[in-house]
Amino acid sequence: MISLRSVEDASVQDKRVLLRVDFNVPMQDGRITDDTRIKAALPTIKLLLDKGAKKITLLTHLGRPDGKENDKDRVAPLFAHLVPHLGDEASLVEMHENVRFDPREEAGDEGFAKELAALGDIYVNDAFSNSHRAHTSMVALPKLLPSYAGLQLLSEVAHISEALTPPKNSLAIVGGAKFETKEPLLEKLLEHYGTVLLGGALANDMLKVRGTPIGRSMVSATPVPDVMAADERIVIPTDVMVECENNQRRTAYTADVRSDERIMDIGPNTAEVWASMIHASDFVLWNGPTGVFEKGFTEGTQKLATAIVEAGCRAVLGGGDTAAALASFQFDTGRIFVSTGGGAMLEFLANGGTLPALEVLKGN
Repeated sequence: MISLRSVEDASVQDKRVLLRVDFNVPMQDGRITDDTRIKAALPTIKLLLDKGAKKITLLTHLGRPDGKENDKDRVAPLFAHLVPHLGDEASLVEMHENVRFDPREEAGDEGFAKELAALGDIYVNDAFSNSHRAHTSMVALPKLLPSYAGLQLLSEVAHISEALTPPKNSLAIVGGAKFETKEPLLEKLLEHYGTVLLGGALANDMLKVRGTPIGRSMVSATPVPDVMAADERIVIPTDVMVECENNQRRTAYTADVRSDERIMDIGPNTAEVWASMIHASDFVLWNGPTGVFEKGFTEGTQKLATAIVEAGCRAVLGGGDTAAALASFQFDTGRIFVSTGGGAMLEFLANGGTLPALEVLKGN
């Protein structure tokens, strides 16, 4: 596992701390609908306050403003949501405006990094979910100040690193889309996992290359390599939920998908079999939903989430929709770890346990 300089070892007494968080949370009508990422930063904020930090300036992005200011992506609502959790020491914490309002943030600009560095004496990264981005506040800034990893980031690295060296009887589940971005991950997983279950549009890619009809289903522009297509360790659905042009739904065996239909989720038989596989595993890695979550095709994902909660295995999960599937459950957080970063988690695994923003925090 990569060794990082820990915030617990930082001397912050009477120092100004720049704390990079990821408060890019879902919002609706100006209201935060999921504050998981905000709450995840509280242990590090409170640790810094307990250690005597003079001032903590939070840096975050929100939305995709493309380097331009707009009212929708201002961070004031985020800070207002955070303040009640800070108690009497709230006056020692402030929040910098959305760093992505400045076009230099995503460019990794050294000039912008120097401007930010002037605001603090110490830098702490607690934004694992954005650590795959080589942006200014993630990579260029920490090179200019004594820099450390926050508690949430350290926890993410420790738990996800488990998935790089899983026990023998382990299972990987990968959903979502864009095979071209997931191919390196799948290659890495096949080195360590006896079985990899494919859901979402990734399953469509594999169904297509294996000669099964997929109708009008979403597929990637990049074809599946022949070697991977022939690998029997990659398991795909045997039945699916499909949607017709008139928005009607039905369950179909994969061989019976019609030309005017779209595959939208795994079917009930597949969900049942995969749930049984989860129960029989010692460790499960899962990233990405099995269906088109945003259109209400949640049954397969929910079935697997239920199995994760009810099974006795250890599990590491990532991705917003995957995490959302567990939101209604009470579960053992010592056994099941839910990452705050879907894309960062995937790249961390594909890269063998590192990310651009972690490299600058490496310990000696």
